[in-house]
Amino acid sequence: MTVPADRSQRWNRLLELLSEAGRLTVEEAAERLSVSPATIRRDFTSLADQQLATRTHGGIVATTVAYDLPARYRGTGDEAKQRVAEYAAALVNPTEVVGLNGGTTTTAVARALAGRPDLPTSADNPMTIVTNALNIAGELVLRPHLRTICIGGQARRESYELHGPMAERAMAQLHLDTLILGVNAITAAGGAQGRHLDESGINAEMVRRADRVIVVATADKLERTALAQICPTEDIDILVIDAAADPDAIAAIREAGVRVDLV
Repeated sequence: MTVPADRSQRWNRLLELLSEAGRLTVEEAAERLSVSPATIRRDFTSLADQQLATRTHGGIVATTVAYDLPARYRGTGDEAKQRVAEYAAALVNPTEVVGLNGGTTTTAVARALAGRPDLPTSADNPMTIVTNALNIAGELVLRPHLRTICIGGQARRESYELHGPMAERAMAQLHLDTLILGVNAITAAGGAQGRHLDESGINAEMVRRADRVIVVATADKLERTALAQICPTEDIDILVIDAAADPDAIAAIREAGVRVDLV
């Protein structure tokens, strides 16, 4: 594993710990992550520079945005989901316009994208994030080297996702180089699927506006079914899923023309 990947993983883990506890000391963080205090001090300084935490004597405290997030978004708590997120984030060119819908997996992807060390520092050509998820926008707007666009609409309190006619009209005016799409279910026959009609509708519009669609999922989403189709299988370019996925189901999705990357 490369050093940049290690650093990104540490930062994501530090943010998870910080959202749980509200504050961290150098000694606590060094012990939890099994790294040196000097490494943690550098990490704390970097997080503070990005306005993701506030530096204190001997530690850091959480920002309001990170601290107030519901527990389901504070950290994935899932090693497979984190692997999927980091792999998918690495597929994105650092100057692209990237779409992200809501969900715990796409939230993990957003954090992995924001932690990439190769993001442009020039305001003229930043990575641009377009999202209908309030929690993702709230986190990424604090990152100085990202441009964050949050489309309007009605918010679902359960998912923090914006949907409805206003959101669809906004998306119709935008172009995405890559869409990172979280799903509730995916099958070869049914494509990408979601539980909620309104959310699935705006997600479908995001698919239509994207040059490339990368679905991110863990093995438990495979061969489930959900209420609404987001897009058919042929609209998906890449599926990133953990290696516990059923081989027969993966073979069927590959036969439908989708590149499947197991991580």
